[in-house]
Amino acid sequence: MSELHANRLANRIKLKDEHIITRMANIAEGLTDVIKLGRGDPDLDTPAHIVKAGQDALGRGETHYGHPLGLPALRKAIAENIKAHGGADYSPDEIVVTPGGQHAMFVIALSLLNPGDEIIVPCPGYNPYSQAAELSDATVVPVRMSMETNFTLTAEMVAKHITPKSRVLVLINPNNPTGTVTAPDEVEKIAKLAIEHDLIVISDEIYARLTYGNQRIQPVASLPGMRERTITLSGFSKAYAMTGWRVGYFAGPRELIVAMAEVNHAFAISVASVSQHAALAALTGPQECVEEMRKTYDERRKALCAGLDAMGIRYAEPQGAFYVYADVAAATGIPASQFCERLLAEGKVMIYPGTIYGDYVDDYVRMSLTQPVPRIEEAIGRMKAVVDTIRAERKAPAA
Repeated sequence: MSELHANRLANRIKLKDEHIITRMANIAEGLTDVIKLGRGDPDLDTPAHIVKAGQDALGRGETHYGHPLGLPALRKAIAENIKAHGGADYSPDEIVVTPGGQHAMFVIALSLLNPGDEIIVPCPGYNPYSQAAELSDATVVPVRMSMETNFTLTAEMVAKHITPKSRVLVLINPNNPTGTVTAPDEVEKIAKLAIEHDLIVISDEIYARLTYGNQRIQPVASLPGMRERTITLSGFSKAYAMTGWRVGYFAGPRELIVAMAEVNHAFAISVASVSQHAALAALTGPQECVEEMRKTYDERRKALCAGLDAMGIRYAEPQGAFYVYADVAAATGIPASQFCERLLAEGKVMIYPGTIYGDYVDDYVRMSLTQPVPRIEEAIGRMKAVVDTIRAERKAPAA
């Protein structure tokens, strides 16, 4: 970028050069048969009854602006769904429907953070939280997680980063990109810290329906003393395979929601009516589809982990969401970002380095469970060939 154009960008724009995802997309353009295990976009289709609800809505002429907070029937259904899964008891006017959960992050940050305020975020964690904080001129305080705690946040970690400027704490549970779950007892300890230090918690529970084994998600807002200081964020993209419909939401105490809803209104007016009617059908219709998708991801999880085990690549135990966070640097001796580019160019498999998600070391990659088991097994075979090549290069004597 030329100096002239660089100087035209606002100071709040931190990333001014080509992103690694863009570089990888450019590499992929010249390839065929790329196995994409990078994006968090389910390959599974939106269930038929949800699609039909959207089609029916279009047929009825549901093509106009809706209520700024969201379709009243949808907000009522969201409130009931939150409560049914152990969350807080919200009224429909304490819920704001947004065009996706990511949009909600920016509304929340701009509504709650002043310049100089500190927002505590898990590291690695979903990167738009940091971007939203930067646009608010707030200070991002990353809490470094590691394999020692299976890349899950603990109250002890959080406590070390609390200062007089701390205002907001982000808890992503299950975590993206690591696919790990913060246990209920640890969530309770984190909540007590929030009360003690007067923090607002953004509880990102968008993957809460997708857990494996005996894992359980503890909604933050239902804990004692937390309803009034928690913003619950979720959406329909993951559990219902509705990424393209763009429907998310956040819920919180009315005293905050009234003003936050107006920020969302200014940005989006309202979420597409057709998408809201589809989301309503998702919540009020048969739920077997969610369990079927969860089981499908679990099968893929086992297949991918078996392949990584065979290559001697260690990874965080994937307990939720649809990701596996693997240490390729230890296995290959090269940085994860370099490995991702080589794997794409030489093996035609696309995965993302953990640095995209704020990881403080360039060792790990996020692999998505967004391909059928046969394609995952094919990807593992291709990955092994590239890993073997890299290992052989490193063993070869210098010329």
